[in-house]
Amino acid sequence: MIKPPRVLTIAGSAAGGSAGIQADLKTFQELDVYGMSVITAIVAKHPETKKNIHSQSIEAIEAQYATAKEQVGVDVIKTGMLFSKKVIDKVAEIINGSQVKHIVIDPVMVGKLDSKLLEDDAIDALKKKLLPLATIITPNMPETSVLLDGRALTCVEDLKQAAKDLYNLGPKYVLVKGGRLEGPAVDVLYDGVTYTTFEVERLHTVNTSGAGCTYAAAITAELAKGNSIQDAVKIAKSFVTTAIAYGFSYTEMVGPTYHAATRIHGVSHEVKVN
Repeated sequence: MIKPPRVLTIAGSAAGGSAGIQADLKTFQELDVYGMSVITAIVAKHPETKKNIHSQSIEAIEAQYATAKEQVGVDVIKTGMLFSKKVIDKVAEIINGSQVKHIVIDPVMVGKLDSKLLEDDAIDALKKKLLPLATIITPNMPETSVLLDGRALTCVEDLKQAAKDLYNLGPKYVLVKGGRLEGPAVDVLYDGVTYTTFEVERLHTVNTSGAGCTYAAAITAELAKGNSIQDAVKIAKSFVTTAIAYGFSYTEMVGPTYHAATRIHGVSHEVKVN
């Protein structure tokens, strides 16, 4: 029997099913890797208290990781929403002791509707303790701006300079996602020497909840299967674009990307690589 690669996501649980742990596990399943999870926080808005982030204890995080490692084993780790400095410190400790092939860090700070998903005092810990451990980081434009002290990003050249500056924080690769630019959807990958751009047609839809999580999870899956960074990003870009193209909503709220779209509809979006 051929056993699939083992991937672990350390992230928040999104009760609505569109993002976070739920999006990651759906992506892993579609891309034929074995997914496991460590939940750092539960994102769910209480109707009376209005509290929407319910953090998990460090003990619970340790227990989840120990269970995944001992019962299954881990080949690649992805991180998403970590929320607090103490969680980032613990996750950095876990990664340092993990000896896995790749670390994919999605520095989740800002949600689709500009909701705050990382405490202020955690940003410095993220930059100093976690980013240097990454094989690749995948910030969107608002997250890139925060990491670079509020820098404005208005064009692809800005993304390239931002990728170079983020590379200096220690990751092996930086992928800055240009989802909020005008024109085609262009992402910039930088490896310390070369810039590579990944471009697809821009899709005009509001149903993109979980797109960033899905993109990073797809990169994680493809790296676990032995693909190069460039190939993993290209495949992931096509996968998430197709998922966005078939996004939907059950209510008037922003809806999810459709993770099964490539399989169900038998289509995939072409990615132009330069």
